[in-house]
Amino acid sequence: MEPVRTVAGRAYPWGASNVDTDVIIPAEWLKTITRSGLARGAFQTVRAEPGNVFDEPEYAGAPILIAGDNFGCGSSREHAAWALNDMGVRAVIAPSFSDIFAGNAFKNGIVTVALPQEAIDRLIEVARTQPITVDLETMTVTTPFQDRFAFTLDPFRRQCLMEGLDEIALTLSKDTAISKYESAVADARPWIGRRGGHAGIVVEGTGRT
Repeated sequence: MEPVRTVAGRAYPWGASNVDTDVIIPAEWLKTITRSGLARGAFQTVRAEPGNVFDEPEYAGAPILIAGDNFGCGSSREHAAWALNDMGVRAVIAPSFSDIFAGNAFKNGIVTVALPQEAIDRLIEVARTQPITVDLETMTVTTPFQDRFAFTLDPFRRQCLMEGLDEIALTLSKDTAISKYESAVADARPWIGRRGGHAGIVVEGTGRT
């Protein structure tokens, strides 16, 4: 996972509320087991409408999505986060998020920023013509007009995002401690670590194992 410290650029000024994961990526796209190519199916039903924000050329490749309340509700499909990633979205700003979506987004390096509706309204207005910056260092969302909106994020998730640590990387970062523990266990209970078809336990009185 790539480290995320700031996300800056144009933002999709969408603002829709109660966007479920089926809207983000329809069920027909769930057959794939890869994370690439899902951008083609992202917001498919929305893109079927003429003049939708996702097909406006000025927002092409925008790294930020501004949405409404309860973003990512519905099913728990991780494909929703994969699709956003494949679109190039690295941060979603909304008043609130589904817990499962927020977790999936975090695991895939996407920052979920919760702000009050009045801040969302202002950011949508600015995003129509100007870039926006999400800064994990200062925990703020800023605009060229000196707007500054503070947000909170779980400290553990913030650290993982800024250091680019997914679950595998977190485990590997504890390699020394894990190896030390395994070595201690092997010394204290050598029968656990023995290889072969059986544990090599001696049956008393028989001399056999």
